[in-house]
Amino acid sequence: MAGYLLDANHLSPLVTLKHRLRHRILAALQADDIFSIATPALAETLFGLRLLPRAKQNLAEWERLKSRFNYYNIDRTDAEQAAELQASLRRQGWQLETVDALIATVALRNDLILLTTDKDFSRAPLLKQENWLL
Repeated sequence: MAGYLLDANHLSPLVTLKHRLRHRILAALQADDIFSIATPALAETLFGLRLLPRAKQNLAEWERLKSRFNYYNIDRTDAEQAAELQASLRRQGWQLETVDALIATVALRNDLILLTTDKDFSRAPLLKQENWLL
């Protein structure tokens, strides 16, 4: 049993019924893997879904799926650690957006594998990550 944290780029395809990532994640859920979402990634995803021509259908499908996931809210410790991560990476010449730093911090704190296509995370030390969209 593995634990995963979904970045927005791995979360948004789940509302597309025939998307291969949806099928892979649903199968992994059946196999007792655990998938979680940090609230910043959820906000990014829901905003994006609302902008698409199929917004109504996408949001309806999200309503059917959302209970299958665990959720992590951001607390003060996460904010402090995310700011430290951003500052550390900036000193090394790398940029990590605040939302991404918060997502990385949640993954690190909870020992989760981050599912993402975003290469900006690659510089975060000790962060385990996979890209299931390859």
